[in-house]
Amino acid sequence: MNIRFSRRTQALSSSAIREILKVTERPEVISFAGGLPSPASFPVDAIARASARVFARQAQTALQYGPTEGYGPLREWIGARHRVAAERVIVTTGSQQALDLLGKVLIDPGSPVLVETPTYLGALQAFSLFEPVFCALRSDDDGPLPEALDVGLAQEARLLYAQPNFQNPTGRRMPLARRAALVERARELGVLLVEDDPYGELAYDGQRLPTLLSMNPDGVVYLGSFSKVLAPGLRLGYLIAPPKLARKLVHAKQAADLHSPSLAQLLAFETVRDGLLDPHLAAVRERYRAQCEVMLDALARHMPPGVRWSRPRGGMFVWLTLPAGVDAGELLPRAIARNVAFVPGAAFYAGPAAVNTLRLAFVTVPPARIEQGVAILGQLFAEALARAA
Repeated sequence: MNIRFSRRTQALSSSAIREILKVTERPEVISFAGGLPSPASFPVDAIARASARVFARQAQTALQYGPTEGYGPLREWIGARHRVAAERVIVTTGSQQALDLLGKVLIDPGSPVLVETPTYLGALQAFSLFEPVFCALRSDDDGPLPEALDVGLAQEARLLYAQPNFQNPTGRRMPLARRAALVERARELGVLLVEDDPYGELAYDGQRLPTLLSMNPDGVVYLGSFSKVLAPGLRLGYLIAPPKLARKLVHAKQAADLHSPSLAQLLAFETVRDGLLDPHLAAVRERYRAQCEVMLDALARHMPPGVRWSRPRGGMFVWLTLPAGVDAGELLPRAIARNVAFVPGAAFYAGPAAVNTLRLAFVTVPPARIEQGVAILGQLFAEALARAA
């Protein structure tokens, strides 16, 4: 059979992270690669009780087709939590679908799409299918620089994508002043901001900063997810968009999957409706804070001079920078040979990549294994630096 692929599929490739994860399925491998929430954090009992209530009271609704926008009570709960009208809320099949829908509705081939440096690999994958021209904004430890968003870049840009809270991959959080400046700059230039926020609830001290959405509801699309706060297997996310854009996104979703699974939506709503989420999140934050401390302590003990790393105050990731001239991608096979895995940083860049960077995810690895894995990486990096000297 002569299968003729569309032109847009020619550039499709598997995620670098997904390929690494195939290797990490071996039990002897200490994996800092996958950005997975800890299974120990899943509220299994609460979801089981919610399931029993759903099937006792709403089985037919849970097993039937539903509205494209999502289950009404869940949309109202999301809207109330973000202080927006439920009409702006669309429940999606994971927040990854929200990225895909935005690409379909907003991006033409050759359209400029602005991203942070570095940025979330999953967003690059989702948008790439629609053949944009990525423009990587200059960024620092606080996120994208507002002054980097100039008139020339903004003129044709379809959107500016950012993760303000504990970004994947760097773990950085955008301070309040930077948020306000970026929102104001985007407003001045008429650029739509896409605020992707899967980690905002995971601040170790429990203190949330104002969302970009709250600063300009008509100029920001907000993406949220239940994957990091409940369980990724539910495959539930949501977006909050200005009404005109929301209508088009609903049309695109109708063509994609009609609606996200009714059963998952009712399970999520029954789990969170009575106030479980906030105490559950407090326990998750404490677990992740303790894991992060173990990782940072191990890095301080085992990394050779010249290696730098972030010190996140929330989320799931630490970002390492090796001395110039050392390629983390070239070191990955050697690390895997010693049964440790990480993600080279180059995959997270839309423009020229800093190949001396890498991401470590720490929330699924037991403390003793974190210590062991970091010690192995420290020895590996020391050997690489000695060779480069």
